[in-house]
Amino acid sequence: MRYEVKAILDGTGVTTLTLEAVDERDVIGQAVAQGYSVLAVKPMQALNRMGGLGGPQFSLVLFSQELLALLDAGLTQLDAFETMVEKENRPDKRKMLLDIISRLNEGHALSSALQQFPEVFPTLYVATIRASEKTGDLTESLSRFIVYQSQMDLVRKKIVSASIYPLLLMAVGSLVALFLMLYVVPKFSKIYEDIGTDLPFFSKMLMRWGGLLDTHKSLVFSGLAVFLLATTSIVSQPAFQQWCMHLLWRLPAIGERIRVYQLARFYRTLGMLLRGGIPIVSALEMVSGLLQPALRAQLVQASNSIREGKPISHAMETYGLTTPVALRFLRVGESTGGMGEMTERIANFYDDEMARWVDWFTRLFEPLLMAFIGLIIGGIVVMMYFPIFELAGSIQ
Repeated sequence: MRYEVKAILDGTGVTTLTLEAVDERDVIGQAVAQGYSVLAVKPMQALNRMGGLGGPQFSLVLFSQELLALLDAGLTQLDAFETMVEKENRPDKRKMLLDIISRLNEGHALSSALQQFPEVFPTLYVATIRASEKTGDLTESLSRFIVYQSQMDLVRKKIVSASIYPLLLMAVGSLVALFLMLYVVPKFSKIYEDIGTDLPFFSKMLMRWGGLLDTHKSLVFSGLAVFLLATTSIVSQPAFQQWCMHLLWRLPAIGERIRVYQLARFYRTLGMLLRGGIPIVSALEMVSGLLQPALRAQLVQASNSIREGKPISHAMETYGLTTPVALRFLRVGESTGGMGEMTERIANFYDDEMARWVDWFTRLFEPLLMAFIGLIIGGIVVMMYFPIFELAGSIQ
């Protein structure tokens, strides 16, 4: 869940942060680890939305692409934002752009103007812009962020697209099973009740369910509706999602894949910040929110080790934030001075490995899921028709 944090940092005064965390205790711990004194914490109801819950989604990538195109055309920052205001039709976004222009006219830096809208511009984005202001390569930083976000979205889309077919199978299978249990089985139970045939045990249990449903239909449907609502409410809770993630993390094969995915996001974001000129320790503090709590604690220890003068590769290896291949890339980055490029290469390697595993898993999981759904539906049908088969055999 995303939280908005008001905090104080020595030398900068009161500032507003946007952090991803499991709960308020977790978000306070992240802010304190970055050197802030927390004043207030407020959960954000929507991610990157303008105008409240019902407002249209704000695309940070599209915003960056528009700004980059205008700056590449030779416009100043002020002229670029004024051009964006002229073509903007949405009142909420137009007001935000006008506020940014007002801050720029007052002499504030672009990063300071963007920092006033933490629900739209996350801390990582503002930090990247602030670092580019020191080096004078704003267009390069915008290009780097666009590539970074596109690659992150590509990995996410691969995982989502691989999940669609299994989820569709489970949904259709569940609907068919519910139709059989809630409509067809009660009809068969009436038929067998009139015939008075001695049923096998499992068929008898199934028919008793049909009789119960027929007698207490409204109560059963009400209970089913309450169960579905309660399940939906529980699943949407961050604590339950964290518990599921913790459970998956402990599974040998799946847990390792989740760890690889987390490290891929971590190294890609770290690479973007390092190439933007942000010091390694500050960059590590900024990306800590991308990791699960277990890895986050290891990252704090690694960051302290680097602050004490230890090599980055040694700190990452010591605290379990790397793999043999990634360790080689880190050592090359230390030798050549291109740590930002090397961490992005690590992320690319992890992404390719993750894509191969997702493809393999879906190829294996889909037929197993189809077989499982087929067994459930087939079992219900066989138990319904089994007495008819026996009756036909006795007639012969």
